[in-house]
Parts: sequence; structure tokens; C-alpha cells
Amino acid sequence: MPLHLISRASAWRFQPFGRSSRRTLLAATAVSALACHGAWAEGDVNEAVLKKMEAMEQRIELLEAELKQKRAADAAAQPSPIEKKTPLDKKQAASTEKLPKKAPQADAGKNDRAVAAAEPAPSPQGKPATKTDNLDLAMPASDLPILGLAPSPVTGLSIGAYGEVLFGRTQNPAAGGQWQNGFDTARMVLLPTYAITDNIIFNAEIEFEHGGSAFDNDDKMHGTAEIEQLWIDFKIIDQFNWRAPGVDLIPIGFINVHHEPTQFYSVYRPELYNGLIPSTWMAPATSVYGSITDGLSYQVMLSATNEDYGDSFDNRTAAKTVPPPGIPYLPGIDGLNALAFSKPPIGGFEQLSNALAVSGRLDFSPPFLPGFNGSVSAYYSPNTTPRGAHDDLGNLLGSSSLAMFDAEFRYRVPDTGLELRGEYVHVGFGNPANLRANNDSDPTDNVGASMFGYSGEIAYHVPLGTILKSDWEAVPFYNYTYENLQAGGFAGTDFNLPTGAGQRQFHTAGVAVFPSPKVVLKAEYQRVIDKSLAGALSDSYLGGVGFFF
Repeated sequence: MPLHLISRASAWRFQPFGRSSRRTLLAATAVSALACHGAWAEGDVNEAVLKKMEAMEQRIELLEAELKQKRAADAAAQPSPIEKKTPLDKKQAASTEKLPKKAPQADAGKNDRAVAAAEPAPSPQGKPATKTDNLDLAMPASDLPILGLAPSPVTGLSIGAYGEVLFGRTQNPAAGGQWQNGFDTARMVLLPTYAITDNIIFNAEIEFEHGGSAFDNDDKMHGTAEIEQLWIDFKIIDQFNWRAPGVDLIPIGFINVHHEPTQFYSVYRPELYNGLIPSTWMAPATSVYGSITDGLSYQVMLSATNEDYGDSFDNRTAAKTVPPPGIPYLPGIDGLNALAFSKPPIGGFEQLSNALAVSGRLDFSPPFLPGFNGSVSAYYSPNTTPRGAHDDLGNLLGSSSLAMFDAEFRYRVPDTGLELRGEYVHVGFGNPANLRANNDSDPTDNVGASMFGYSGEIAYHVPLGTILKSDWEAVPFYNYTYENLQAGGFAGTDFNLPTGAGQRQFHTAGVAVFPSPKVVLKAEYQRVIDKSLAGALSDSYLGGVGFFF
């Protein structure tokens, strides 16, 4: 190897050394080299050695200087272990430290959507969702997604959504049972949630129904935009928490609280929730809730009462009464629609009663019975009669209380695809003689002392394998529901001649396909039977697409 290459290799391989050490090494190298050239004279050797030593020493010093410069440049490019984060990184880290590591959860009567970005929710199949079901779980709290599309620009804020589109072919009773095609953008709902602190959580539900509302005839929309939920939770301890006054869901039944389309298999919500329980049943309310023990939680609510008034806001007087005697108005409770039109108002100071209602719910998932979940709930209002209530003859109507009881269960048999559901609802009226439906000169919508209904459902979960990088599942199901909205005990000024239309049976069979626990495709046939002379004339073939994330 040429001498200058040897010196370069030595300079890079060894640590820098002192001048005397270098000269000793250079001399040894030079002598070794000269030993191979025995023809050199002694004088020539001394002169040559000195020149070689000086040249090599200068070369090594130059290489050492280059090496020091390179090490200094590398050190400048590599921050010290204490300063490895950029200012932006440190700002994000500070923001993350201010957030709760896990978003607080409302255990009873909760809206699961409020914490969906922070905790796995149960899938429709009854199995716990994995972290891959909620992709945002692996993200820092400061990066919770907005609609799953981009990191949240506001620390602690997340937005979910659910909605459904319905289509199909139905019989129209108003057209003598004629079959007609239809399409409905049933709802699109935004679900903003904000963790104000570890223990103060804001939640809302903003809903657009039936395409939204519009002013022009060419828009072809016939819907609404409304605030369905709006409240702030104060997390105190697991056993006791407070939900401040706001708009909240009455804690009756499972579907009223968890009414997203991925939570039920039929295209429409289960029939018991289409009037008997007026889902979505919301009210101005405040409540307390918590976990009693493992698998047992509760919620107790104080809310504005339902009203036996089903007419428009325009017909409420400035005195907050129903129209004066002599002017008819529609009932809020009747034997055809049950409680569907009786919900209390949430806009303006428009309540027609000073009465308050109390309701409560107990949820249980016994550890000794895996796959089983259920609840019992109750509602009581001392008076649903609005101010100034009267019959069509001008006589004032007295008070009438309302009491409701609900019990339901959901059982996914372990290690099988079998799922069973059942529910029973009973509604009682303290004095049906004071209900508007019994005093409106229309005997077809009369109401007895009580209403009730029950349902049973059987479903089976069939894995379809991995399609489009997702595990698909089909759930064929059959549901039977019976309702009696005119159970007897009629009283009032109307003729007591119920038509039997309030006594209905629903046979619903179909399949719900889940490409993901967050998306469902539905198809069903429903047969409706009642005791009216013409029959219900309300059969349908329906399809739907729903989502919840």
C-alpha cells in the first residue's frame, strides 16, 4: 500500500495522538520502508527520512483537523437527549398531558357516542370491539379525529356521526292499501363531544331528519333540524355523577337511549319505540347516575312532563294554554299513536304545565351469565293535562297522571351465533276521562285506562369471511310485536266505539349485513295485522343503509 494511504487509514482508525508519539510512529514506518531498499546510502537515508516524517506529520495534522470538523458538525445535527423535541413537538406533548388519558364515561343512561373515540364500544354482535374497530384509539388524545378524517384542531374535541337512508315499497292505508315506492333520507346526526376537563364533559346531538328543512317548493324536503341532546356531565365518583340541566333522553328501554341504526336489525326502529315509547323521547332534564357494582348501574332523572297536547306551537296562547274553549285541538295521547305527539317542548318557554316527571333505569349485566344484558325502567308524571284543557263542548278537563314501566333483555348465547331479545312495556293513565282523545268528538282514537305491548326477537350471527379487508357478518332475524293501545276502560264525552286499529300485530323478517360494526345494510318484509274492519293495510318491503362511528 502506498505510504500516504497507510497514513490516511491510520488517521481514521486511531484516536488522535501527541506530536512525540506521531514522530516515533513515523520513524518506525520510515525505517521499515527503507529496510526494503538496501541500496540507499546512509546520508541519503537520513535526509529522506526527515523529509518523509515532516510530510507525513503535516498530512496527519490536516486529517485530524478534518476529523474534528466532521465530529463537530455531527454533534450539531444531533440534539442532546434533553432537547430531542422541536418546539412544536413539545407543545403537542404539553397539550396531551393536559387531557385525561381516558375520556370519562357516562355509565348509566349514557350516550355511548360521547366517549366512542376513547373507549371501545360493544359491537352489534354483542362482542367487545377491538382497537381496530376504533382506529382513533391508538392516537394521542390531542390527535382525536374529526369525523375520522383528520386530527382534531381543538384538543379534547371529537365528532362522531350516525344516520340512515331508507327505501322500498309500502302499502298506503290512505290509498286503500295501494303499493307505492318510496325513499327517505331519514336522518343525519352529528355528535360533537368535548372534554372540558378530566371531569367535565360536554355532549350534543344535532339531527337533520328527512332531508332537512327548506323554504322553497323546488327543494323537495320535508324534514327538520333539531338539537336532540345537549348536556354537560360532571364526573364525581364512579357511584355518583351529575348531568346538568339540558336536553336529554328519558331513560326508558334500550333503543330509546341507544337508537343508532347499528343497534337494531329492523329497518325502522322496533315497533314498541314508534309511539308506545315515543323514541326518540327527549326532554328538558337533569339526572344523576353511576355504577352500583360490577355489572349494575343506574340513572335517576327529573324532567319536564309530557303533555296531552299534539297541536302546533301556533295554537298555544301567549298565556301558555291550549286554544280557548270552542276551538278544537289535537290530543298528545291517543289510541292510534299512543304517546307519539305528547313529548314536552324543548324550544322557548312554551311548557303548558308546571308538573315535573321523574324516571329511573337500572341496567344489569350479571357476571355469572356471560352474554346477557337487560334493564328495568319506569316513568311517572303526576299530570299530563295542559293548562286550559277542554273538551269540544267547552268543559274544562281535570288532571290525569301517566305511569310507564319497561323491562327488556338481550342475550347472545356464548360460543354460538344465537341471539335473543325481548321487551315488555305498560302505560297507565290516572284518569282517562280527562284525556283529550276521549273528549275530541272522534271515537276512533279513544284511550282506555292503560296501553301495553311486548316483543320477542330471534337472530343468528353468520360470519361471511373477510371481504374488502373487513370481516363481514350477516344476521337473519325474526321479530314479533303485539301492541294494544285501546285496552278498555274508556271514559269521557266521546262515544266509546274504538275501531280496533290500536290492537296490532307486527311480523318482521329480514337480514342485517354488517360489513363492519359501524355500517349495516338491511332488508326486511313486514306484515301488519290489526282488528279494524279493513285491516292495517300497512305491509312493506324495505331496505336501509345505516352507519354509526
